[in-house]
Amino acid sequence: MAVPVVKSDAGVTVLGGGNSTPAMLSQALTRAKTLVCADGAAQIALEWGHVPDAVVGDFDSLDNKARDLIPDARFYHVPEQDSTDFEKCLTRIDAPYVIGVGFMGARVDHELAVLGAMVRHADKRIVLLGSHDICVHLVGAVTLNLPIGCRVSLFPMAPVTGRSTGLKWPIGGIDFAPDGRGGTSNEATETQVRIEMDGAGMLLFLPPEALGALLAGLGI
Repeated sequence: MAVPVVKSDAGVTVLGGGNSTPAMLSQALTRAKTLVCADGAAQIALEWGHVPDAVVGDFDSLDNKARDLIPDARFYHVPEQDSTDFEKCLTRIDAPYVIGVGFMGARVDHELAVLGAMVRHADKRIVLLGSHDICVHLVGAVTLNLPIGCRVSLFPMAPVTGRSTGLKWPIGGIDFAPDGRGGTSNEATETQVRIEMDGAGMLLFLPPEALGALLAGLGI
């Protein structure tokens, strides 16, 4: 079991090398001020004026410039190749929640690996922030204050059932599965939406402007 190297009583922002913008990173850091970079994402953080509190990864994409500008004690080399850099970061963070930036919207295989890691680590509260979506692994129940018509998409990564109120297409009585029924492109018909899942495996996708509502619903 990995030993946490970053501990925080508040949230932690994890930056990856995928699609992101300075505004997205700043938005995450407003909520979660500790910054952990996955491997070569340290260079992105430096370019945008942020010195990481920690850099975790196998360092196959880390350049010498980043090494020169970041204190040596902030580097945590994890050479094993059985997990992604995102998962290496997750397993070495002890915090109430994580906001991930730069993990969606680029290579599909990388994004799928990140989504799979979110489900495997169901004990961790992880919110991904992308340019088109925000995502959370929904375990248990969440109540969200959303504008009517807001997109609410559900995608199962494992067989799971649940129930809802405030959605155009209620999910009660549906057997969701990754190779079966999904729940994409649902929408809010009330200003308060409640979704409750009976087990792990369901990913919830919302538009980026719903980040505040999602964090509030998660108690963050």
